[in-house]
Amino acid sequence: MPELPEAETITRHLRRELLNKRFARVIHCRRDVIRHGHYRELRSFLNTPITRIDRRGKRPFLEIADGRGIVFFLGMTGRLSVCDSTTAVENHTHLRLQLGDSDRELRFNDARRFGGFGFYTRRNECEPVGIDGLGPEPLDVTAPQFRDICARDRQIKALLLDQKYIAGLGNIYADESLFRAGIHPLTPASNLDAKQVSRLLRAIKRVLTEAIEYEGTTIINYLHPDGPGNFQTRLRVYGHEGENCRRCKVPIERMQVAGRSSFVCPMCQPPAA
Repeated sequence: MPELPEAETITRHLRRELLNKRFARVIHCRRDVIRHGHYRELRSFLNTPITRIDRRGKRPFLEIADGRGIVFFLGMTGRLSVCDSTTAVENHTHLRLQLGDSDRELRFNDARRFGGFGFYTRRNECEPVGIDGLGPEPLDVTAPQFRDICARDRQIKALLLDQKYIAGLGNIYADESLFRAGIHPLTPASNLDAKQVSRLLRAIKRVLTEAIEYEGTTIINYLHPDGPGNFQTRLRVYGHEGENCRRCKVPIERMQVAGRSSFVCPMCQPPAA
């Protein structure tokens, strides 16, 4: 599932290709992947410059000058790319928007169809439908904010995955951050002391920064517009069940946390007493 580093990588690619460009034609749109708004709204985006391309949590979005925008939900297998119109169209391509000054087009592909896109109108600087209701960005969150987030009596991994408290973390980067901080995923967040909270925040920011540098993690489906990510070569626990921990040589274990497969080193991340 694309998480913050993957969404950030996609956003940067889209920004290079689409900023200040205009869509000229809707070539194809599967209407049942539209989450907010109606199909006819797509046509209102034609022949209008795209003035902003950004990301909120795991959700890339693009905006035109009047504050209207399109937000993409990548789900499990969603992928955005800009390619030549003559490029063979892959199965499960649900949206194609052709650019006005070239034979290039934006495509949204989603094999499992858990993703989609929607329309919004930004008013008074409030976050619109689709990118509202999210917690602070983990790369921007302050130490006091993070202490407040961790004051809750919830398992720390479940809390990190809850987008309304912190936006953009998913299974991969939560596991990697907890490992680097030496914290077991089942530990109640409110039981963490000040040093552990500080260490975890540093680990989250370090892991996400590195993952963005390596253009995300490709395990099964994720591809950015230029190909696969490369951070999978730097994963220390995620997906390494049964392999020896690089730090202590004890085998990595797999367990269920918050309904998700989680990977943990029992030596480096001892369960809370």
